[in-house]
Amino acid sequence: MRAIVVEQPGGPEAMQLGTMPEPSLHPGDLLIDVRAAGVNRADLLQRMGFYPPPEGESGILGLEVAGEVISAAPGADGAGPLGATYQRGDRVMALLAGGGYAERVRVPAAQALRIPDGLPFAQAAAIPEAFLTAWQNLMLLGGLQRGEVAVVHAAGSGVGTAALQICRGVASAVFATASAGKLAALRGFGATHVIDREQVPQTLASAIRDGAGRGADVILDLVGGSYLEANIEALEMHGRLVCIATQGGLRGELDLLALMHKRLRVIGSTLRTRTASEKAQLCDDFARRALPRFARGELRPVLARCFPLAEAPAAHALLASNGVVGKIVLEM
Repeated sequence: MRAIVVEQPGGPEAMQLGTMPEPSLHPGDLLIDVRAAGVNRADLLQRMGFYPPPEGESGILGLEVAGEVISAAPGADGAGPLGATYQRGDRVMALLAGGGYAERVRVPAAQALRIPDGLPFAQAAAIPEAFLTAWQNLMLLGGLQRGEVAVVHAAGSGVGTAALQICRGVASAVFATASAGKLAALRGFGATHVIDREQVPQTLASAIRDGAGRGADVILDLVGGSYLEANIEALEMHGRLVCIATQGGLRGELDLLALMHKRLRVIGSTLRTRTASEKAQLCDDFARRALPRFARGELRPVLARCFPLAEAPAAHALLASNGVVGKIVLEM
């Protein structure tokens, strides 16, 4: 099968279109004919040699796909989210631990979701990693409740635009931070207030209190160390800070007195390295509570740009430039 091959870690040019053996199925797996694959920052890190796949998973880049079921291994019947069984030809989107930049991929049936009716494959491929990450960290770990105040950093990203939509209709106020050129677009995804990322370290707490009349209950942080001090200052009593990326550095200053006085929780999380059972539980919850919101038009993938599989280097270069709002997708 055709796949993107990285023989030596490096820049976008390290990726080449080549051939790889078709994946072998494990019990409970589906084999998917890939029509489109999402591009994520984790892919950039893996390409550079900084984020290897979990043991036993494919070394091919790619954490999410959309396509059609080719076959199912023994044990896959009834193993999908909410007990779903998939047949040959079913349209699915799937969360992977690796292997998406290829014409075929194997995935546990428990991590495959039916594509909402009428949604093209390219748009469906922009859903699993972004929306499941946002759902896990806002709703399950962050415990966002109706009427609370939420903050989404790097809100122009795929995860960020998904998070804003998930907050819409739940949070009473949604603050989005991003580069100045992206701020206007973020209001269309559910942000009630926007903040230039350059102003976050100095003004986050005051901007939230001026806009919402109180501090933040949940902050979803994709930036990391450079925002830590401002995040702690901006949180309300019993606030939750969920850290899922380190684009702004690995280390920051933590005010322990504020942490204790306000009874805050600081939560770190990654999705790729979670166990199969944890991912299955996440997909079950998402299928039950979030997937119907796509059919109602409350949630939608934000697709910035599509590239052919052979142009994966250009897709990576564009993502690294921070020049788009939403997701970049490779089409087969």
